[in-house]
Amino acid sequence: MKPAPFAYHRPTSVAEAVGMLSEYGEDAKVLAGGQSLVPMLSMRLTHFDNLIDISRLSELDDIALQDNEVRIGAATPHAMVGLDDEIADSVPLLTLATPHIGHFQIRSRGTLGGAIAHADPAAEYAAVALALDATIEATSSRGTRAIPAAEFFTGLWETALASDEILTAVRFPVASGRSGFGIAEFARRHGDFAIAGAVVGIELDEDDRITRCGIGLLGLGSTPLRATAAEAAVIGTPIGGLTADEIGRLAMPELSDIPADLQGSASYRARVGAAMVSRAWTQATTHAEEALNA
Repeated sequence: MKPAPFAYHRPTSVAEAVGMLSEYGEDAKVLAGGQSLVPMLSMRLTHFDNLIDISRLSELDDIALQDNEVRIGAATPHAMVGLDDEIADSVPLLTLATPHIGHFQIRSRGTLGGAIAHADPAAEYAAVALALDATIEATSSRGTRAIPAAEFFTGLWETALASDEILTAVRFPVASGRSGFGIAEFARRHGDFAIAGAVVGIELDEDDRITRCGIGLLGLGSTPLRATAAEAAVIGTPIGGLTADEIGRLAMPELSDIPADLQGSASYRARVGAAMVSRAWTQATTHAEEALNA
């Protein structure tokens, strides 16, 4: 199928782009890498009269270490996120998550900002942003505001962005030296959206007790989620205080809207989700123990 007719705009700056959004309002949509939007347009699952292409704005394509955070421009391709040494050192969970995103063609065109703004509940970067308490920068003609990741995802493919705002960057906290990270997901084929998955990040104190834990969940609700009950259960405990299977079981009971579709029932997804949390937890604790012994 072909998309319905639309007007195509290519602004030369963020200021021009937000001006267009302000002018066209609900009739406009931002186009970044287009790996999600273009198929939806082609299948006529959505339609906008105006597409505003920000993919070539150089001010949105940068990676910088600032004030103990790594700031990643919204137009930075997945492939560059996965290859960047600064990200590998400072936000290892992003590096671990990148190979799980689609296929290499998608990672070459898709962007970090586009993936997070699309707010797919099975999106890896969205789960990472939640688990690490990232901050999303949203820019409009009124200025730039910071939105905590915990407040950003509001529904299926819905976010806290206003109709005249562009996601311009995402800021991730730099990992401490006593930390560990892991990701696990299950899909029918490599590159398919995950039936269920999890990302985990932990930090330890000098006594090897967990001081921070973030568990992001993929494909287990209408938005990316955090397993808050499991996180709370491990805070203050030694790194081996609970088994991986226990963490997986703790992560599931609080979920109330696990989807059911042709890929599996809600109960099946819950079982897979628990197993993915367990696997990601094992990776994260192994990583943290290796850091302790280095």
